Amino acid sequence: MIKKVCVYCSSSSKLNPVYYKAAERMGELFAEADMHLVFGGGKSGLMGTIADSLLQQGGKATGIIPGFMCDEGWQHKGLTDLKVVDTMHQRKAMMAEMADAAVALPGGIGTFDELFEIITWKQLGLFAKPVVILNTNNYFHHFIELLHVAASENFLRDEHRQIWKVVNTPEEVIPAIKNAVEWPDDARSFAAV
Repeated sequence: MIKKVCVYCSSSSKLNPVYYKAAERMGELFAEADMHLVFGGGKSGLMGTIADSLLQQGGKATGIIPGFMCDEGWQHKGLTDLKVVDTMHQRKAMMAEMADAAVALPGGIGTFDELFEIITWKQLGLFAKPVVILNTNNYFHHFIELLHVAASENFLRDEHRQIWKVVNTPEEVIPAIKNAVEWPDDARSFAAV
């Protein structure tokens, strides 16, 4: 049963409104489904938007943030729980450890890093849970194309294309999580290409 969803997304406050609208809707949908948000703990950008939306609907949100970001005042102060860690590595590991699924909304280098890492962990059998990419405004088009090129050039197995599911609207995210292909326990046995 999916209860906690890790979300990777942007902390930028200068985005096209279409991205904020999708993040706001995602927060509403998670709250309606009684899904607990686990995210990077930021107060701005899509991070703040999804958290605020979910919390306004009575949902629960746990932020995980390195102390140096708190020193900068970047943390969201209205969360159900805020966990302060020492490093970015600890942050990512704790987010994955707490989650029953991972969802990527649009973001920058940090989001790409988190998404690539969770895909790698799934490939290696370290994270066997659903991974969903919300392709708002076709934002992840080139990212997805890169993954397909990697598979077509034999840097990934064809089976590895099932690691992630791409959807275009917030309404498709929860069904994609619930209907994700079950990842095999022996994923490591075919991790090598």
